Amino acid sequence: MTQTSFLGEVKDAVTPRATLLVVGVIALQLLFIASYVGALHDPKPKDVPFGVVAPRQAAAQQTVARLEQLPGSPLAPRTVADEATARKKILDRDLDGALIVHPDRSTDTLLVAGGGGAALATTLEKQLTAVERAERRSLRTEDLAPVSGGDFNGLSSFYLVIGWCVGGYLCASILAISTGARPANPRRAAIRLAAMALVSVVGGLGGAVIVGPVLGALPGSLFGLWGLGTLTTFAVGAATLALQGIFGIVGIGLAILLVVIAGNPSAGGAFPLPMLPPFWKAIGPALPPGAGTWSARSIAYFRGAAMTAPLLVLSAWAVAGTVITLLAATLRGRRTPAVTAGVHPLRR
Repeated sequence: MTQTSFLGEVKDAVTPRATLLVVGVIALQLLFIASYVGALHDPKPKDVPFGVVAPRQAAAQQTVARLEQLPGSPLAPRTVADEATARKKILDRDLDGALIVHPDRSTDTLLVAGGGGAALATTLEKQLTAVERAERRSLRTEDLAPVSGGDFNGLSSFYLVIGWCVGGYLCASILAISTGARPANPRRAAIRLAAMALVSVVGGLGGAVIVGPVLGALPGSLFGLWGLGTLTTFAVGAATLALQGIFGIVGIGLAILLVVIAGNPSAGGAFPLPMLPPFWKAIGPALPPGAGTWSARSIAYFRGAAMTAPLLVLSAWAVAGTVITLLAATLRGRRTPAVTAGVHPLRR
């Protein structure tokens, strides 16, 4: 083979489209590294919602003032009326912890909820132990929502939701690869959405059964987790179909960017939201992995508390994905006959 013919074959193989796709893959690779390492390499608590209970209001306010002066502002302390209220707020997920001051003893009580994130509960214990030691006092920790014996560090909820998200964008991607990234008309788009819904129901049930009855990793309602899994999988799948409907095969890469690169490290899985840097802390609740992880932990350990906002987030992704998928297919269906007839679509 001559050098000229070899270069010609290389030129034919390395098309501008292929070059752009390779560049896109490299960009996703680097963004993956930057996002995961940026979010998780140095977790520190910041403005953790925290309650303080003391028999006298003055003592409570003094403790709050002392906690507000901790270096780096790890806590956002506030006074709470009494211990019962503090316990309720923690179980309602309004607070991540609370300090119960006992002036008549040398030991105070720290209330935490390991089910909301074991790493955060451990960090709070270390922080408050140091504070109490400086006051020549000791600390007793009580976990109001401990993780189950089969849920190491409370990570099972996160891995469960990640599995559902993977199922959503993989199913949508397979539909694109097998039959074309953009559905030719609304009927075909509706068929893809129906297939996505069926996969979501089956995958949601399968995940709930595996982490519940099979492995005993998560307590809580099987039907609650099933419903969450169905919604999470469909939300991600519909969003992926919508991106494919607009951008073609590139939409798969955009879905990976949103769900995997941005969504996973900001989900509050390995480290809860108060321990993440500001950017990831801000975007996490608005993306499916974050909304799903919060909801799964609520179902497992908090009797479904504080789930309205994350369920609305997932529903918004599902509805927007469905509407955009159908709309993109409708517009594409209208353009195709015009292009086939040699008429510019804008002049129809």
